Amino acid sequence: MTAAEPARRSFASEFGVRTARRMALIEITAEVQRAVEASGVREGVCHLFVPHTTAGILINENDDPAVARDISAALDRLVPPGAGYEHLEGNADAHIKSALVGISAAVFVERGRLALGRWQGIFFCEFDGPRERRVRVKIVPDP
Repeated sequence: MTAAEPARRSFASEFGVRTARRMALIEITAEVQRAVEASGVREGVCHLFVPHTTAGILINENDDPAVARDISAALDRLVPPGAGYEHLEGNADAHIKSALVGISAAVFVERGRLALGRWQGIFFCEFDGPRERRVRVKIVPDP
């Protein structure tokens, strides 16, 4: 494939995320964009998947860090740790938060770039850290 030729196959990669706190939203937009660039796909869809039951992924504002803190605080109010859950490991709140936020996202790729809105970023959501985590990326070109 030359630089002028569009990629015709899907491209898969993954990268690690190291978390330092029990709950955190970590922006990963730049890492995902690097995967898009490595794929050579100019037009298509970037699929993101987190293979963990106590983590998630979301797209939201990345300009003001207070937004990520507000989301974390709201999730803790909705699903507080240690609220008498039946799950014996003590991390039931993390499983519920993961279920609420979701473990996947998709973003259009246009002209070789993630087609995010002006204020949007991609966040890895840690609900049971600190841990070593993985994010899987698959970029599929338009036919």
